[in-house]
Amino acid sequence: MTDAYELADAARTEPPLAAGELATLVGFLDYQRATFAWKCAGLSTEQLRARPLLPSPLSLLGLTRHLAEVERGWFRNVLNGEGHPGFWGGREAEFEADEADPDEAFTVWRGECDRARELVAAAPSLDVLGHYRAPDGEETEYSLRWILTHMIEEYARHNGHADLIREHLDGRTGE
Repeated sequence: MTDAYELADAARTEPPLAAGELATLVGFLDYQRATFAWKCAGLSTEQLRARPLLPSPLSLLGLTRHLAEVERGWFRNVLNGEGHPGFWGGREAEFEADEADPDEAFTVWRGECDRARELVAAAPSLDVLGHYRAPDGEETEYSLRWILTHMIEEYARHNGHADLIREHLDGRTGE
């Protein structure tokens, strides 16, 4: 990959205006994923690592790594029960991206998005339940419907962060 990240998945497709619940939720989530890629497109490694909103530790590369962790956690671990550990160490270690490799981060993020799409497509309904066991042993069930809705919220929140970071880096704004 070159030093300026032109992400192929930066092209966004609007969610369907009239579709079933699954297609609508998946459409909104994919739109949010593409919006995040769009916010990162065309930036250098240094820009992706930059933390321009000090004292906040957020960078676009840290957000990329975080979103990969969130995709893995909710879809592979909770929905599918796979139990994979984090990619970058302990709790919130993904945000420590000052020396992180953008190629690795975007490859992992894309891979987790692709795996999530496969798991969603294989689910017989939005009522399928995933399970999370807290460190204290308490178990909570989440429906696929809840997970998709939560993921839309997660991306929307972090896309707001990404928008502020991007505007600070080069003045580019947009939804």
